[in-house]
Amino acid sequence: MGDPLERLGSEAAAGLESCMKDDLSMEIDPPFRENAATAEDWRKALNKVVPAVIVLRTTAARAFDTEAAGASYATGFVVDKRRGIILTNRHVVKPGPVVAEAMFVNREEIPVHPIYRDPVHDFGFFRYDPGAIQFLSYEEIPLSPEAACVGLEIRVVGNDSGEKVSILAGTLARLDRDAPHYKKDGYNDFNTFYMQAASGTKGGSSGSPVIDWQGRAVALNAGSKSSSASAFFLPLERVVRALKFLQKGSDAFESKWEAVTIPRGTLQVTFLHKGFDETRRLGLQSETEQMVRHASPIGETGMLVVDSVVPGGPAHKHLEPGDVLVRVNGEVITQFLKLETLLDDRVDEKIDLEIERGGTSLTVKLLVQDLHCITPNYFLEVSGAVIHPLSYQQARNFRFNCGQVYVTEPGYMLSRAGVPRHAIIKKFAGEGISHLDELISVLSKLSRGARVPLEYVSYTDRHRSKSVLVTVDRHEWYAPPQIYTRDDSTGLWTSRPAIPPGSPLLSSSVHCDGNSIACHTAASTITEAGLVESIHQHADKDWRDGCTRMQTSDENVAEESHSQEESNTDTKRRRVEEDSTAEGIVISDGIMHDQREETMEDPRTLDTTDILDDRGATAANASVAEQVIEPTLVMFEVHVPPSCMLDGVHSQHFFGTGVIIYHSESMGLVAVDKNTVAVSVSDVMISFAAFPIEIPGEVVFLHPVHNYALVAYDPSALGTAGASVVRAAELLPEPALRRGDSVYLVGLSRSLQATSRKSTVTNPCAALNIGSADCPRYRATNMEVIELDTDFGSTFSGVLTDERGRVQALWGSFSTQVRIQYRSKKVKNKKKLKYGCNSSEDHQFVRGIPIYAISQVLDKIIHGAKGPPLLINGMKRPMPLVRILEAELYPTLLSKARSFGLSDNWVQALAKKDPVRRQVLRVKGCLAGSKADNLLEQGDMLLAIKKEPITCFRDIENACQELDKSQDDEGKLHMTIFRQGREIELLVGTDIRDGNGTAQMVNWCGCIVQDPHSAVRALGFLPEEGHGVYVARWCHGSPVHRYGLYALQWIVEVNGKLTPDLETFVDVTKGLEHGEFVRVRTVHLNGKPRVMTLKQDLHYWPTWELKFDPDTATWRRGTIKALDCSTA
Repeated sequence: MGDPLERLGSEAAAGLESCMKDDLSMEIDPPFRENAATAEDWRKALNKVVPAVIVLRTTAARAFDTEAAGASYATGFVVDKRRGIILTNRHVVKPGPVVAEAMFVNREEIPVHPIYRDPVHDFGFFRYDPGAIQFLSYEEIPLSPEAACVGLEIRVVGNDSGEKVSILAGTLARLDRDAPHYKKDGYNDFNTFYMQAASGTKGGSSGSPVIDWQGRAVALNAGSKSSSASAFFLPLERVVRALKFLQKGSDAFESKWEAVTIPRGTLQVTFLHKGFDETRRLGLQSETEQMVRHASPIGETGMLVVDSVVPGGPAHKHLEPGDVLVRVNGEVITQFLKLETLLDDRVDEKIDLEIERGGTSLTVKLLVQDLHCITPNYFLEVSGAVIHPLSYQQARNFRFNCGQVYVTEPGYMLSRAGVPRHAIIKKFAGEGISHLDELISVLSKLSRGARVPLEYVSYTDRHRSKSVLVTVDRHEWYAPPQIYTRDDSTGLWTSRPAIPPGSPLLSSSVHCDGNSIACHTAASTITEAGLVESIHQHADKDWRDGCTRMQTSDENVAEESHSQEESNTDTKRRRVEEDSTAEGIVISDGIMHDQREETMEDPRTLDTTDILDDRGATAANASVAEQVIEPTLVMFEVHVPPSCMLDGVHSQHFFGTGVIIYHSESMGLVAVDKNTVAVSVSDVMISFAAFPIEIPGEVVFLHPVHNYALVAYDPSALGTAGASVVRAAELLPEPALRRGDSVYLVGLSRSLQATSRKSTVTNPCAALNIGSADCPRYRATNMEVIELDTDFGSTFSGVLTDERGRVQALWGSFSTQVRIQYRSKKVKNKKKLKYGCNSSEDHQFVRGIPIYAISQVLDKIIHGAKGPPLLINGMKRPMPLVRILEAELYPTLLSKARSFGLSDNWVQALAKKDPVRRQVLRVKGCLAGSKADNLLEQGDMLLAIKKEPITCFRDIENACQELDKSQDDEGKLHMTIFRQGREIELLVGTDIRDGNGTAQMVNWCGCIVQDPHSAVRALGFLPEEGHGVYVARWCHGSPVHRYGLYALQWIVEVNGKLTPDLETFVDVTKGLEHGEFVRVRTVHLNGKPRVMTLKQDLHYWPTWELKFDPDTATWRRGTIKALDCSTA
């Protein structure tokens, strides 16, 4: 059994490894020195120390090197009052961009800026303006590393467990503990001893001073063991040296702070201190041992032994694990401190190391490398990914050469291709990549929508390269690529464009020309059938969030580890196999044609039952229905960018089967369920069963009620061969299916092979009743679906056809949430599920969606019904509007309705109208803000429209369509309802909705803000101040994360100005300045109001918006408010 987990002391410690090996031996320390300190001595010392101990609230704005983006609390203390210098841990200062504030004991808050973080050891410094502290008298805490000794009584003063000030007592038990090992892929200290005491520190106490009874800091609290009271303290000798350099540098600059260089040397070797018995077993000669014991201080217990050597470093191929260090430059070295002092004083110089390897004495000459040169201070941000040279820390963890191109956060573009965190990029677009500049050079040559191969290696499978296909973002989901560089004089990371102006990637158009790297020989090769294969291997792997991680939960989450989310086996989400190859792939990108008007033909008038392909193997075993329908089926792969997950969409990755319902020379349309294509702000790839090719699609219509979407594709991208075999299905909306009818369920397997079975309809009009999810998202309401006796399980989608292959229904997927009550202790302690809810799981089921709903909208598109124009494949086409009654209804049996007081006359009339259903529709609720709101009430029974009885959802849909045909300006339904024992005549308004979905969003301070979507309005509540703007998501490491403005609430007021809609909200945010504290009034979904303040940070989090432009059919990104040195 492994020993308990060692962890960092700040709240960034979540998710660290278990089963760590600890020391198994117990060393005998010198006798305890008598401690004469009294309680009064400690009281005086603490009165002096506590005012100088501060609470640090830090926010890592980007993931970088060993640290994730996030917010956390920690501790620091003043070590130089005059210059304003605060000491804390390295993992608090962060190696990457950080925004921090310090709160003193009297609750005065001031901004602090990082000035140094050690590349190896766990300490760093912040600076602040001493003049900003106006109401507190305090003194700096002196550093006394020499005072540390075994048996010393100490106090740890800090923000333990987020309690602002905690004072924990302990006694130093060890001064020579090995540096704790926290993570195999994160920050670890090494080449130093640590101190250990049973002080019981927890999260938030990182950076706390470990003081003696005289008020001197003798060590720096750094970490602890999760299942015991053991705490680990960093010695202060190297801290004192670094502080002296900073003080000297500060004195040299009078006007402002400038960056100070602290010399640090390295051999890229990790040493461990081993006892003499162990070194003897490693081959140390007895003569050498005697010489070392004689030359070392009394009490020396061992020697330094090589533990690991980083490939490509100065010691590579010179030193090996197990080598025992004897002398450096002729001097016996047995302690870390002495070795490190020598290395730091001889940067860029050569030194002589005398070692013993298996009993043989060797002398090697090595160059001392500048440690700062292999510690990255810049990174590339592209499509949400953070990429930078591999640091010494991670090179040591992974045993790769320093400086290689390292993916610390894959973001959207790379994660979409299956590139994981910690990957090392080896090739991109066929060119070798060894430095970040080479990656940027290749990237600058690519155009939007280009698809290129990428090779990478991972430390978990270091001996095999993996090849994936990367798709450059077609839309402006993210800002153009930026280079961020650290500036220690300001504590900020400044950005600049990574790609020169005029590069194809910066062009807003999506095209594919013959010279493009991604499109080589595409046009000529497409015509050769059988040469193209699908690159995607389907695997039930969990999906990891992209770079700037998005969250929907309103739970207060501190910094989280990169943990893999739990997944249910029924989920539609999947991830592209990491080792899928990109070789031999031919991709065709859509070409933007000149805009022109088109007269559309309806290919459904063709007799499609005789159009069969000549694939003998398929025809031999397949039914006629399968043979007919297979050329019309496609497989969808849908990715939603993390930067714009709107409308409560519950995943970033979906897949499913769709059916082609229209195919001509200029446009193809595919119908698919909305659990595959949930939102229009997504990247859609379509693979055809009839021809081996994958092309992009664009979402053109999302039905506001029914569970289907229409996706357009460019038929010219199929080539001559593809266009000749791909065709549209024949739709058969009438007659409607009845109980007992035989149908064929046909769909695609994950290998794009058609699969079918004959089934029987058991219920053609099953009413759906799907409850609201924890995070409101689309759910099918007011729908009747088709149920079968047998199907292929809850993840198989496709179509229902008759024996001639005519489509009668779309066999689609529906999303729901299932409430889970955990009983076993093991499950109870399980990690929280997505969105921070540990009592719900996402599930799905499949049912038949009658094809009439799709056929009606298709007819309007073909015949050019009234509606807003949308550019599809270079041609503007009017898209239909849908009139709906925005009320959620549910059926009640007439027998139950009679019990509620419904008269016999109405019971008989409704039963005569529909003898099969024998039901009446009741109102569950109205969508807030709809024209039916405040007219219809919960529990109302809908009896008739224009005196004609209504019994099902389709009756209401037909009545709404009649209003459109009559061109009734008022758009009201004359309804007869039954309410609390009385019949009432009402004029109920209807609403007109388009099929665009949400077409605009704003990212402000790191939260995604949008107009309340229908799933939110379906809860029946909007703030009294107006609709407000709805917070859909928030980003880790952003100001809203730092101050707690989470999702699932409305922003109704900013600085006293009402924000009833998105346009007003944008106008208000334009007037907010960088660094300004903003007062925000919010209303939660549960109706609870709240007022909070947050500090706007335009440097790392500029305000920007994303809008869909129907004239160009692209999503456009625009800057609302930003600094000159930042980018939106």
